[in-house]
Amino acid sequence: MVTTSEIGIVFGSLTPPEALPGGAALAERLGFGALWFSEDCFFTGGLSGLTQLLAATETIPAGLGLAGIMTRHPAILAMEVSALARTYPGRVRAGIGLGNTGWLDQMGLRPDRPLTALAETTDALRDLLSGKTVNRKTTAHTFNDIRLDFPPDRTPEIWLGAVNPRALRLAGEKADGILLSALTGTSYLHWARTLLPIPAPPITAFALTAIDDDPAAAREAVRPAVSFFLQAEAHTALVGKSHHGTAVRARLATLAPGEPLPIEDPWIDEYAIAGTPAQVRAKLRGLLDAGATSIALWLFPPDRQPEQLHRLATEVLDT
Repeated sequence: MVTTSEIGIVFGSLTPPEALPGGAALAERLGFGALWFSEDCFFTGGLSGLTQLLAATETIPAGLGLAGIMTRHPAILAMEVSALARTYPGRVRAGIGLGNTGWLDQMGLRPDRPLTALAETTDALRDLLSGKTVNRKTTAHTFNDIRLDFPPDRTPEIWLGAVNPRALRLAGEKADGILLSALTGTSYLHWARTLLPIPAPPITAFALTAIDDDPAAAREAVRPAVSFFLQAEAHTALVGKSHHGTAVRARLATLAPGEPLPIEDPWIDEYAIAGTPAQVRAKLRGLLDAGATSIALWLFPPDRQPEQLHRLATEVLDT
């Protein structure tokens, strides 16, 4: 059994901004446990997207999934998150992380010491959201006598996105919750849990998901997204610690620049959740049994999101 309360819904990237309010409201009506907004470059901004999710709903928690620590100064991020936390008390989760290094390189923003920058940013963001005055120079940012004029009454949860060993250990020490990126499979999740403390913070695993009575059609719905994310994350432990990581990296080495990665069906079975309602339910149960506290689903195809939400709630999950 998998319940709607254990499942969140991911919005962002392929969802047009104007479609966010309707999708968020439907997800809340159907009883899902959380909403997340995934800020991928260069689609829709995370804070504007998160604001739409919160404004369209009443009680469901909603979080950034995630905001890059280099693309916004932490003082500006704290100011924005504080405004949302005051407007929607108890519902806002501030998810932060380094972000995809390819996008950082496009903007010339990759820090020299990424893990140190993540740790320092987490501390500064928490201090600012707690109403403290911050005076320090960190690896990536400078804070000269910065204090929020309107801090939230209650510090919102700070979730860290983590993929590789040192980041996972850091998240286990500092985060209120841990976000595991799309492509998370059971083998990677088992490995990641060994790096976290006991008890660990709550863990939400993102998953590319499609439901169809025809398993082949479900695989086709997620195939382009699996290709996109495997090319973006092939250098990370998400791929390296998976059953098909060696084959994926070998195939990538044969491609010309800009050439899409052809995706084999077993890779989809490893890196996504695609199939009939019964198959999707079993794969969700597998991730939960492997150590995820909850799973946030990125539903495909994006132009059939309402249908996928209804099928997920009525044919896959228990209320």
